[in-house]
Amino acid sequence: FLYLIGVTLALVAACIHTSMGAREAKHFAPPVVMGEEALMAKKGHGTCTRGVQDGLLFNVDAKKADEICCFNRHYAEHSGYAFTPKVTWMKDVPQDDTAREYFDSIHGKRAFTAPKGRSFNAFVQESMAHGWPSFRDSEVNWDVVRVLPDGECVTVDGVHLGHNIPDRSGNRYCINLVCIAAPGEQCTANL
Repeated sequence: FLYLIGVTLALVAACIHTSMGAREAKHFAPPVVMGEEALMAKKGHGTCTRGVQDGLLFNVDAKKADEICCFNRHYAEHSGYAFTPKVTWMKDVPQDDTAREYFDSIHGKRAFTAPKGRSFNAFVQESMAHGWPSFRDSEVNWDVVRVLPDGECVTVDGVHLGHNIPDRSGNRYCINLVCIAAPGEQCTANL
């Protein structure tokens, strides 16, 4: 009887701890490259060394991009933002299975290439169903992207991208379009 009371109290304590916002640490299996919390330490511009690049693509809101990339750890552009009439992402990308590179909005480093291993239509359908551009393991540039133990996806430079929210098909990286809207690689030697 005392054992049952102890187990019950432990479960109640765990539920209270979880409901109060505690993050569950996870380890994602390869090919995921795990990152340390230190990547997101305060720098000169929030968690970044600078603000967003000029000339972001897809008519995304640069102020929103700066806020989400550099001054945010948990929130996102609203679900469906990438598909709103103002945003030109679906008009600007090739409507075929040609892979397109996506660059982080701060340093212009390639973070994702999609679609890879699936059709453009499958990529768009999954993205629309979840509300954000949704990438899979094979579409991630692991030289640049890291996943923190709570699932947050960031760059090695401290740019918040989104979150890994796995489903039955595996890891799914729900990424803020405003965070991957740079026009391409940019020299970062002086940044």
